[in-house]
Amino acid sequence: MSKVIAAISMSLDGFITGPNVTREHQLGDGGDVLHRWLETPDPRDIALLEGMAGGVGAVLMGRRSYDLAEGDGGWGDAGPVGPAPCFVLTHEAPAPETVRAPGVFTFVTDGIRSAVRRASTAAGTKVVAVHGGSAAQQCLAAGLMDELQIHLAPVLLGEGTRLFEHLGGRIALERTEVVATPNATHLRFRVVR
Repeated sequence: MSKVIAAISMSLDGFITGPNVTREHQLGDGGDVLHRWLETPDPRDIALLEGMAGGVGAVLMGRRSYDLAEGDGGWGDAGPVGPAPCFVLTHEAPAPETVRAPGVFTFVTDGIRSAVRRASTAAGTKVVAVHGGSAAQQCLAAGLMDELQIHLAPVLLGEGTRLFEHLGGRIALERTEVVATPNATHLRFRVVR
């Protein structure tokens, strides 16, 4: 059975984007600093990235993430991790003729549980990578997340999109790994059920 895992870069004050997110500035104003650890990675950052990328079998994401990055100027004819199948949570699927990579993207309109079930089936024994704040919040709130990886950037953004809003209550985590590099502190947690 596949694991459902979110791996997200975040500021010390809990933001995963800066304010004013647009298609041209998908991390918002000043949010690029969150991914600085990817630009000049330390060998430990590289090892962590290689370990994450090879294990992804499917992606679960929200509609806003899809709208911001699909097609020209975004991922092109693939998803956030290449050709892996992507399941997009949405209230309304776009017209089929507007989807640039219909072989990659499946639109799920019947809720988070259905989306996780479909992504898990597609992933097989590999990981379902949760992409974006809304999808991660929904998985956590529904008790469907297995693991949370936070790449903590040494910055306070002050505003933007928070990762831990709309959870609906307390969620217990068990820290399983900490990797500190000059660029970020990488934290791995198992979600306790």
